Amino acid sequence: MISDTQEALESDKEIERLIDEIMSANLTNEQYQQKMQRRKEVQERRIASAVPEKGLIIVNTGNGKGKTTAALGMVLRSLGHGYKVAIVQYIKGSWEPSEKKVFSLWRDQIEFHAMGEGFTWETQDRDRDIEKANAAWEKSLEFIRNPDFQLVLLDEINIALKMGYLQVDDVLAGLAQKPSSKHVILTGRGAPTPIIERADLVTEMTLVKHPFRDQNVKAQPGIEF
Repeated sequence: MISDTQEALESDKEIERLIDEIMSANLTNEQYQQKMQRRKEVQERRIASAVPEKGLIIVNTGNGKGKTTAALGMVLRSLGHGYKVAIVQYIKGSWEPSEKKVFSLWRDQIEFHAMGEGFTWETQDRDRDIEKANAAWEKSLEFIRNPDFQLVLLDEINIALKMGYLQVDDVLAGLAQKPSSKHVILTGRGAPTPIIERADLVTEMTLVKHPFRDQNVKAQPGIEF
């Protein structure tokens, strides 16, 4: 018997093959229609066999820009569905981001806690950084355990883990306490391997070009904050 994972991989391979064939300039209109029909059948079969709902652990990591931005898109989407959302911000807490102002429009649906005191090179106090990170984690645990919140965003927690301010095993144990339908997003570069292995969805942002690195352009409102 073929496992669900094997069947999914085989379906993905068939879809990729069909796409390559569809992109061929040598197909007749009839051949194009046949391959598109086959792709539709494979896609519908995958959707029909999919699990309807599962609370996900999502990791946005990598050196490229957009990890928090992508997570905030999910936050906005969840708010649009009427869900309650919690954001706990590690590291960047000394900022007053414009997102916080926007999300204040959903006061009844969102909890926003900026609990860091700025970037590590600004604070220059490891003991204080560890203290603040652990306080942020305790606040995070409250939301992770609370079934009223559908989505919890732990912004820049991967940095806190990478710097050793939090212990990976403690975070994994905390994630295990979430209700089965709850989604938790962990952002920040350098996500530890055990967190990646535990996650259901992992996206790595790849840095190709960056205006600060390549052109010495400072962070700008509406783009970085």
